[in-house]
Amino acid sequence: MSGDTPIRLKVNDTAYDVRVEPRRVLADVLRDECGLTGTKLGCEQGVCGSCTVLVDGAGVRSCMMFAVQGAGRDIQTIEGLSADGQLHAFQEAISAEHGLQCGFCTAGFVMLVVGALDQDPTIADDPERLNSLLSSNLCRCTGYEGIRRAVLRTYGKGGTARK
Repeated sequence: MSGDTPIRLKVNDTAYDVRVEPRRVLADVLRDECGLTGTKLGCEQGVCGSCTVLVDGAGVRSCMMFAVQGAGRDIQTIEGLSADGQLHAFQEAISAEHGLQCGFCTAGFVMLVVGALDQDPTIADDPERLNSLLSSNLCRCTGYEGIRRAVLRTYGKGGTARK
């Protein structure tokens, strides 16, 4: 299309050369052009957090970021979190602690937690900060307790695993 802009997205250490309308959001381009469907679109207003991905290591609501803003940045989705066939420690913990039920919000929670706590693991040991972090994403199924236990298992003082 004549209004499309060519961009290169670096997602999970893979370059994707795509042409996008400047108004398209990153979540749509990740799913449609890159084939990375782990990023879920919930509210499409930046409220629920289901579409959270990491951009330059920080959690970002991909439904609120234009794809063209991702050019030249390091983007990581849930598909890129495991390494050498091994799940990230938080992915293992969220499963072990039953921190998911329907699973729709899980990728967003995983990316939110990994982005925030890899940068500052002390969040896990401060109940107020941890509650604030977890309440920024919405889950209708779990009641958050399993997710909280998974955070503590991975990042807390008594955590059995780190990144």
